[in-house]
Amino acid sequence: MTDLPIVVGRSQVEPARPAELSRVTVTQLMTPQDVNLAGNVFGGVILAAVDRIAYMSAARHAGRLCVTVSFDEVNFHSPILVGEVVTLRACVNTVGRTSVEVGVRVEAESVQRENRRHTNSSYVTMVAIDEKGRPVPVPRFEIRTQEEYRRYLEAEERRAARLALAQRHRARRSGE
Repeated sequence: MTDLPIVVGRSQVEPARPAELSRVTVTQLMTPQDVNLAGNVFGGVILAAVDRIAYMSAARHAGRLCVTVSFDEVNFHSPILVGEVVTLRACVNTVGRTSVEVGVRVEAESVQRENRRHTNSSYVTMVAIDEKGRPVPVPRFEIRTQEEYRRYLEAEERRAARLALAQRHRARRSGE
């Protein structure tokens, strides 16, 4: 167990902001306009909703406009059907100097059967920008709970993996 709270981040923007300020929940009904020919909700409809809620969470933390830089791994575990209610939950996991990683959990449920199920999770990296579209530093991040600390450690592992992959791609391209 780690002694908490701790403050992380690669900028000097103060004060640090806790995860609770970036928590967002959105619930919406899936309608016929959202589905494909198989009767399942289009993956793109869910990805758009994930992107919107990630923006809300990142912008709350940064206190300014944010743009999407990347989506890490998106796996759909279960189809979402027309008429189901989808709930998305988002929260900041970690911050860099100008970036914010937001974790988003998607759940669906039939209102008749009350059987909520986890359909997918995504990790979205957003960057805070100024009025001219240039990256700007974001506030540091205060971790207060063991669950937030676990999510932070996992986010830092994803960041290290992304950076290592980018380095390998650069090396491969420079050798061409």
